[in-house]
Amino acid sequence: MKTKSSSVKASSPHTAPSGCSAKKLRQLSRRVSQHFDAIVAHAGLKTTQYSLLSQTQTLGPIRPGDLAHAMEMDASTLTRNLQPLVAQGWVSVGPGEDGRSRLVSITAQGREKRALSQREWKRAQLAFNERVGEDLVSRLHAVIDECLERMNEEPETESAEAA
Repeated sequence: MKTKSSSVKASSPHTAPSGCSAKKLRQLSRRVSQHFDAIVAHAGLKTTQYSLLSQTQTLGPIRPGDLAHAMEMDASTLTRNLQPLVAQGWVSVGPGEDGRSRLVSITAQGREKRALSQREWKRAQLAFNERVGEDLVSRLHAVIDECLERMNEEPETESAEAA
């Protein structure tokens, strides 16, 4: 039987990270996705689909590129993930402001599906908070937000040695 550790091993500010950050993040992401997917599946959705419905409802109608940017995903992944939602009639992709642009919108059926799924998503979130601990989840969110902010900054073009 697994036991839950009551404390998190904190590294000293002077301790260099070890291991591959990408690997560690992917491991955590996969495990968290498995947790959410197992619960949200009761509503007939994957977590990614619920997230797309939620973002489209909040931000839409929205250009696909802007939606991809808001969700921190590339355009081809967004297109692939939208296809099942369009096929189910939960999302539509139609003409935008000019002949070249497109807009993603949630449909009435999509709003209904999202509302029905929201209870399962909330159940998954509360179970995650319980399992990991609300304090750690809050800290995780803050660290993720800070990392995203730093990763989205424009890299410096000149090195310190050139200055």
